Amino acid sequence: MASSWSLIKRSRTLIHHKKKLAFLGIGSAPTFSSSSSSPFMKRPCAASAPYINNHFRFLRRFESTKAEAAQLELQHYVTDDDDNNQVIDFPGGKVAFTSEMRFISESIQKRVPCYRVLDDNGMPMKYSNYVQISKEMAVKMYSDMVTLQTMDSIFYEVQRQGRISFYLTSMGEEAVNIASAAALSFDDVILPQYREPGVLLWRGFTLQQFVDQLFGNTSDLGKGRQMPIHYGSNKHNYFTVSSPIATQLPQAVGAAYSLKIDGKSACAVTYCGDGGTSEGDFHAGLNFAAVMDAPVIFICRNNGWAISTPVEEQFRSDGVVVKGQAYGIWSIRVDGNDALAVYSAVHTAREIAIKEKRPVLIEALTYRVGHHSTSDDSTKYRPIDEIEYWKMERNPVNRFKRWVERNGWWSDHNESELRSSVRKQLMQAIQVAEKAQKPPLSDLFNDVYDRLPSNLEEQERILREIVKKHPEDYPSDVPL
Repeated sequence: MASSWSLIKRSRTLIHHKKKLAFLGIGSAPTFSSSSSSPFMKRPCAASAPYINNHFRFLRRFESTKAEAAQLELQHYVTDDDDNNQVIDFPGGKVAFTSEMRFISESIQKRVPCYRVLDDNGMPMKYSNYVQISKEMAVKMYSDMVTLQTMDSIFYEVQRQGRISFYLTSMGEEAVNIASAAALSFDDVILPQYREPGVLLWRGFTLQQFVDQLFGNTSDLGKGRQMPIHYGSNKHNYFTVSSPIATQLPQAVGAAYSLKIDGKSACAVTYCGDGGTSEGDFHAGLNFAAVMDAPVIFICRNNGWAISTPVEEQFRSDGVVVKGQAYGIWSIRVDGNDALAVYSAVHTAREIAIKEKRPVLIEALTYRVGHHSTSDDSTKYRPIDEIEYWKMERNPVNRFKRWVERNGWWSDHNESELRSSVRKQLMQAIQVAEKAQKPPLSDLFNDVYDRLPSNLEEQERILREIVKKHPEDYPSDVPL
């Protein structure tokens, strides 16, 4: 059986000698595709080439004019309308001249198709091709999706009861979380945004560790210094969540470049939302990755809303996928509510990143069913029936469950047992976390400098004096 990457590599020659590149833009709603020309074929097939052209969007590097293949490359980019095949030997490659003044259109009618494997009922699409997964893998993926779903439900209520200060859910985005994590290696470095706790769950972060972080007790790896949901774990190669939007993207490129220099068979993987693509760090990160050929995978969860800002108010382009093409990065749009499609795309993207030492951009079309966070009420800016439609009709957990059940790998008894067990474990973990001691006040100042500087020593002294003078204004369970 040929790997998905070998099929992609064989098809590159065909693609590189096509005469024209498609210009992509906004238009009608994106279509879902399961073309038989997918690279996820069970056997080698020349038909895989169209899949790469239609799904993994890319621009090849323009090679030096001193290269032996310069004339062949020139023929690829010069059209019949160009005048006498005249060119300018410009830094970066040859550029053809034309006597016709032509502006590149900002958009065209047809949008980039969206790769999917399962329809909304969990049935494989006709001619669908994907990276196969075992029964054990499928059951673990579904179990973790249910666990994540249950975590969100309980933790959200715990915050509403005033027992933790903040929370945000991954409701509606369970497939992006778990399926992407399943397709990666534990050696791959993760730089999350803040809606990817499922990746950490997949890697073995325990339910007790999640709860300890939310309550900020002495067992919290961050020693209570971070606000809730800002998870992190060196053991699991998962960088600590950082609130500023998109700062993790150029950082991930640096981490990926380090892996490349060290000759590691691993890549960096970073996540962001559609709102993050409006930040300058997104563009700096993509350009940095493309120029440095960094083995990094950018996974954008396009869930339709950047808090209260809809995607149509963020950009005129055809979503996010075309932004990768603009920077010369292989890119794909995938149905983010289809666990098999996400797994297949990320699995193949990882092979591309590591074997070719190049970046890949994945746009996962999904939907944020929950509020942005416990500080938000999304019913103020989007209709309830829209939320209910995505929650019920396009639920990624239910869709994957139907596929697993159809394979005979899951039953109602398994379902009942799993949900009961997870809920029981979470309730026990919450009881333990609430009774645990809070980190001492001194932890506000240590672990940064080898020797505390005088200004911080003064701040600590003043803080202790104020706490002693006004104890009623400070939490009594924080040891001094």
